[in-house]
Amino acid sequence: MRVTVSHDRNSGTKVASETNPTLRRRELGFLLRQLRSKRGLSIEDVAERAMFSATKLSRLETGRVGASPRDIRDLCIVYGITDGAERERLMALAREGKQRAWWQQYDLPYASYVGLEAEAASISDYNSDIVPGLLQVEEYARAIFESADPPLDYAAMKQRTDARVRRQALLTRDDAPLFHYIVDESALRRPIGGPAVMRAQLARIIEAARLPTVTFQIIPLDVGAHPGLMSNFVILEFNKPEVNDVVYVEGAVGNIYLESAADLERYRRILSRLKAIALAPEGSAAKIARIAEAYEET
Repeated sequence: MRVTVSHDRNSGTKVASETNPTLRRRELGFLLRQLRSKRGLSIEDVAERAMFSATKLSRLETGRVGASPRDIRDLCIVYGITDGAERERLMALAREGKQRAWWQQYDLPYASYVGLEAEAASISDYNSDIVPGLLQVEEYARAIFESADPPLDYAAMKQRTDARVRRQALLTRDDAPLFHYIVDESALRRPIGGPAVMRAQLARIIEAARLPTVTFQIIPLDVGAHPGLMSNFVILEFNKPEVNDVVYVEGAVGNIYLESAADLERYRRILSRLKAIALAPEGSAAKIARIAEAYEET
């Protein structure tokens, strides 16, 4: 297993991070698509020659599933790859794509998202109804999970809460991603977990906003209608040409990953408009302090 080492800003100690199988599968898929495209072959052509289904090859090329050593061997034969270093690179990515990362032990329905989030260079998060997972205090997260439908049992609730808290170490790594969070004021007015929990939650947002990689903005209620009312979304950007940027949309119908140029352009345009109508970071800090005062009076 490949392990990278970074320093924890708070403790000064070194923290090892595992290979990210989600990203390794996507990197491998990118290379496999390149190899097929350079040879002018369709998915059906390659699947027939490699003797497995077109569906399987499509899932390999999009990084949805991991590749076995035999898959790589067969594809190298189809593509005529004889260079040992190139074959080993593909094999290494396939091996790392099969490894288990820390988040996979939690059985999360959004495990792929956590894998993408863990290696993003930039995270832009817009939410109209709740505080994002990277900033939620434990009690706030638990209150959200307690309201789930269908209800979660105790074990599942604890797993998801623990995983949510563990994800937040991302913001204090030496190589922390740029995190831009825009929230509708209504999300901060909703007393999830009660006044005491909301006081702790707002304090957490204020604390995180002081980090050099974090930018926080509020869209005030008096703005009225705006383009973010219909959807919550996250834009994940990577400094890797072999990994596509992704728009992640989460809702009751399921988790959607959008990667087309048209979808990315649309959501970046919406994000730009939301940044423009939201309060500046300084004004947002003053606004959240006033909202916190209201919970003190409750």
